[in-house]
Amino acid sequence: MKKLFFLLLISLFFSSCEKDDICDATTPTTPKVVIEFFDIANPTVAKNVTNLGVFNTDFTIGFGFTNTSNIKIPLKTFQDSSVFYFIQNGSANPTTDDNSDEVIFNYTRKTEYISRACGFKTLYTLNTTNPITVTPDSNNWIQNVIVSQPNIENENETHVKIYF
Repeated sequence: MKKLFFLLLISLFFSSCEKDDICDATTPTTPKVVIEFFDIANPTVAKNVTNLGVFNTDFTIGFGFTNTSNIKIPLKTFQDSSVFYFIQNGSANPTTDDNSDEVIFNYTRKTEYISRACGFKTLYTLNTTNPITVTPDSNNWIQNVIVSQPNIENENETHVKIYF
């Protein structure tokens, strides 16, 4: 009788266990905007940016990119615009040759439920009338910006093309 009671107690204990909720690393979450850089003189040719710094006033640290024509940066999930400073020569010393352009991304957000373990993700759609603005200054290094995919739902395609 004691064995039966013990067996019943153990089975009751194990039947109340739940599987662990762990978000798989391969599960798509909030995507970053994918930006590709092109040569303004030859618009079909991708062009590497040397020592690019990308900074946002909300970041505690910026992003540094070296010799790449393709970058990914996060948009804000809590408001409908993000302001970035794209700094040519910004990830290298000295800072005397830095050239900073202010780039403003305007978008709408849609929150989508993934799972109990992963929570929610935010999907973005760049505005149709004013998706991206480069604030004019006396020395803009960014010459043109084209939106190639306004729906930012994954990181598998280029969303924005920057020409310099």
